[in-house]
Amino acid sequence: MLKKSVYPLFFIPLFISGQALANEAPIKVKVFVGSMFEIGQNTGDKAGEFQYWYEKYFKNSQPITVKGAASPVFCNDNGVCGSVLGMGKVASSSSVQAILLNPQFDMSQTYFMINGVAGTPPSRGTIGDVSWGSWVIDYDLGHRWAPAEGLHDGQTFMPRKGYENIRSYQLNPTLVSWAMKVTGQTKLLDSEGAQKYRQRYPDDNARRAPKVLTGTHMTGDTFFHGPGMSKEAQYIAKLYGADDYLVTEMEIAAITQVIARTQGTTQRVFSLRGSVNFDQGNPNETTLEHLDPAPGQTAGGFKETVENIATVGGEMTDYIVSHWDTWQNGVPALK
Repeated sequence: MLKKSVYPLFFIPLFISGQALANEAPIKVKVFVGSMFEIGQNTGDKAGEFQYWYEKYFKNSQPITVKGAASPVFCNDNGVCGSVLGMGKVASSSSVQAILLNPQFDMSQTYFMINGVAGTPPSRGTIGDVSWGSWVIDYDLGHRWAPAEGLHDGQTFMPRKGYENIRSYQLNPTLVSWAMKVTGQTKLLDSEGAQKYRQRYPDDNARRAPKVLTGTHMTGDTFFHGPGMSKEAQYIAKLYGADDYLVTEMEIAAITQVIARTQGTTQRVFSLRGSVNFDQGNPNETTLEHLDPAPGQTAGGFKETVENIATVGGEMTDYIVSHWDTWQNGVPALK
């Protein structure tokens, strides 16, 4: 009798719980927001890449644990979901794959808002800029050697055969054009510290106020710095037939490859980056001095830039969600 009374009490609740989970419909995701890191908590402290998104979209959402993802996923009632993916190619792309393959989510019509901070060459961008990637390129898929061992087209890089289909992706030009139409005139925040720091550089683009623009986003697992590496990034961009190199970051090419494999398309991918540093020092400092600045000699503008990213990306996210009838089946023609 004792065994019969214990058996149903122990097993029935588990059985019902499993059935409930199995029968629950997946969350229909309209826009997925992927950031790379958060400094502390998702709200209430110094903001990293995800905090402003969290406070706008997910403050009342419950975390959804996904096996294999770096952090929980949050979803609101309007079909916007988001997560902190982890920094670098492996951490971020493995998180995206785990989320995409998880049956709790229906991402068959999802737009991917992949965003974070970045560096920019002073000849083309400045601190506080927000840019939409027109191309994403993997900086690492090739051969490199020491300059003393000879140059190839004036560079120490040569692409390796076999990577042609994954080393670069042109993101949907119509989607990028829509992003500029919706957000191109957005007023961006700036800081006094960034304004002073810009004046160290002679370039007109480095000295100007921040704005929204487009260009090639270059993905590398190393934080490459210096005019030589910057020229190499531009060389690779032009070698692959892409737009001018505008941003150096660590994730989007790998994430785009995962999306291409699992979704069969990259037509709904956004790469959104805000520039928090220059990819090289000014003419009066060495690359090492730029990498290891004296106290009080950093660029400034980080807080304003991460807020700019969420502001610009949020405008596009809200536009898609509020016009879902015309966006759910694909990117509308731009009129």
